[in-house]
Amino acid sequence: MPLRLFFCCLTLLLMLAVQAQDQPDVLLAGANKTTQKYIGAVDSKADYLSGELDKKTEKYLDKLEKQEAKLKKRLSKVDSLAAHNIFANSATQYQAIQNKIKSRADRVLKGSGQYLPWLDSASTSLKFLSNNPLSSINGNAARITGALSKVKLLENQFAQAGSVKEFIRQRKEYLSEQLKNYNLGSELKKYNQTAYYYTQQVNEYKQALDDPDKAVNKAMQLLNKLPAFQKFMKENGMLAGLFDVPQDYATNMTGLQTRQQVQAIMTSQIQAIGPNGQQDVAQSLAAAQAELSKLRNRFPSSKAPEDMPDFKPREQKTKTFLQRLEYGTNIQTAKSNYFFPTTTDIAASVGYKISDKNIAGIGASYKMGWGKDIQHINLSSQGIGFRSFVDINLKGSFFVSGGFEYNYQPMIGSYSPSAGGGRGEAWQQSGLLGISKVVSLKTKFFKKTKLQVLWDMLSYEQVPQTQPIKFRVGYSF
Repeated sequence: MPLRLFFCCLTLLLMLAVQAQDQPDVLLAGANKTTQKYIGAVDSKADYLSGELDKKTEKYLDKLEKQEAKLKKRLSKVDSLAAHNIFANSATQYQAIQNKIKSRADRVLKGSGQYLPWLDSASTSLKFLSNNPLSSINGNAARITGALSKVKLLENQFAQAGSVKEFIRQRKEYLSEQLKNYNLGSELKKYNQTAYYYTQQVNEYKQALDDPDKAVNKAMQLLNKLPAFQKFMKENGMLAGLFDVPQDYATNMTGLQTRQQVQAIMTSQIQAIGPNGQQDVAQSLAAAQAELSKLRNRFPSSKAPEDMPDFKPREQKTKTFLQRLEYGTNIQTAKSNYFFPTTTDIAASVGYKISDKNIAGIGASYKMGWGKDIQHINLSSQGIGFRSFVDINLKGSFFVSGGFEYNYQPMIGSYSPSAGGGRGEAWQQSGLLGISKVVSLKTKFFKKTKLQVLWDMLSYEQVPQTQPIKFRVGYSF
């Protein structure tokens, strides 16, 4: 018996040893696959945003330079000497800032003025992975180096964008001061709008950094479980040395302390001052706030131009084509009559936001038949349809809606005169006009619910005639 027990234990130990040898290989392969996806995702995102930021910066600077040329031309008709003096160095200054950007000059890098958590996490995590054994597998080391260089380039470009924003702000203030005695309001307003939209465009790209894909999320979740990465992130992140970084810094994607942590740090520091420490700090803060208010009143132009636009901004102006698309779906049910069964139109649509509140688009629908009534249910295919639509904001959440549709119903082609009419056309037209009401929903997928009442102006010409009033319920996401 003891001998059998010994052999059983030996067999069990051998099985565990084999499993222990295989398990690291499986884990290593899985980790390497995740690492490769993460490196690829960071590389692609940094490369895309870097190219877009470069392109948009050059575009806006060119547009501002042309607008200054128009200002000079208009001013020349009124005061040629003033036009020559005010715009004497305009072209030179724009060319200089363009050359600095293209040459990646260090003196143009003055900081973006904003901490960007994605850049911090991406840069620090890639540095961590470069010192990890996984970096030597399947050429990861070279890919990490390439991705890290692109992240660094993107970081520099955001810093350059900050310098361009400062350059534009100075030009805006200079022109506003020099041209205040001339009637050039419309042209100067266009210049100010372009300056504002450049700032908004940069902010759009910063917001894009806060929307990581699945590969990035999965990799960061795995890395955050490693104590070594948490320690590396705390010691090598952008905020290291600037703040008393909390222990959960690596797992906090914003990289900042919570309110409770800040209060605890401040309390400990104030207590170290002495018994009257809190009173002394309060007095110092009040004095500093008073001085800051004086400076703001003395130099009102020191506020960033994006804080006080002198026009109503259009949110869609700086969005890409894909970002301006809105997807939706809706359903519509028609009662049965002597010829048609009860049908439900299930439609999908894609709309393009012309402005913040107006949208135009196209869609397609499928018509499903349910039979004559509840006692005679018979599922059938009743046709398809193609749509176009326009929604124009009327007031608040109410819209004027219109559209033109082509609907194909094979049964109509076999419409018999004995049923009460002549032979119908399988393709029928609908001209719709009505009112839509949008109800906001706080859900993850369906952002808005749309209730529509539409009048089909062409229904009276159809053979057989369809119902003129249509009620639809739709969702947008």
